[in-house]
Amino acid sequence: MLEIKNLVVQIEDKRILNGLDLTVNDGEVAAIMGPNGSGKSTLSYVIAGKADYEVLDGEVLLDGENILEMAPDERAAAGLFLAFQYPLEIPGVATMTFLKAALNAQRKARGEEELSTPDFMRRVYGAAEQLEIDRDMLKRALNVGFSGGEKKRMEILQMALLQPRFCVLDETDSGLDIDALRIVSEGVNALRAENRSFLVITHYQRLLNHIVPDTVHVMSQGRVVKSGGKELALELEASGYAEYRATEAA
Repeated sequence: MLEIKNLVVQIEDKRILNGLDLTVNDGEVAAIMGPNGSGKSTLSYVIAGKADYEVLDGEVLLDGENILEMAPDERAAAGLFLAFQYPLEIPGVATMTFLKAALNAQRKARGEEELSTPDFMRRVYGAAEQLEIDRDMLKRALNVGFSGGEKKRMEILQMALLQPRFCVLDETDSGLDIDALRIVSEGVNALRAENRSFLVITHYQRLLNHIVPDTVHVMSQGRVVKSGGKELALELEASGYAEYRATEAA
């Protein structure tokens, strides 16, 4: 379970989150929607531990433990995963080397044995096949020269290997065509489980047609201002964010 209590955050003296409260239960897929500038991506960065964001108040509790007191790698070891809107290219770092290092670093932090090379290869190839990732992609430098869809599939591959407790997807649908959206969504849906939760940040209903949420929350002015079931996303698709932009302008 993730519990966010009265989270207040600023960057460069600009207040972004203003007392945000949110709870995502075990096994739940929660969607965050809202107009540009409402603080959606900031929320994902703060949860993951990105530098430069100043937390003025509040807590972010993962299974009762305040992750704001942890370094980013400690949060990852505790079971947190962030899929970026714009995954970085890392020239000179082989994809397989990166995947093995990340997986074994987490296993070591949790007191588990590192995977042997054959076991690691079996896991990677099995997950890659499900995500329609060609093995030639795995031989290249991480994300270098990848299309937008390939980068997003690589993010989901990492998530499948790491098996996190809580997954944050920051506008995963950004830049995806229909086929890539289907493949990425199927990869996410295959990971849904009673002990794993998701926070899906998106502008559009189309992603939620594939990853059907249990709850939908609307952000405005750095707070959650409305919550409901999956039908709320359909209402937003029909009416847009006009009333929430009006709230921000008031």
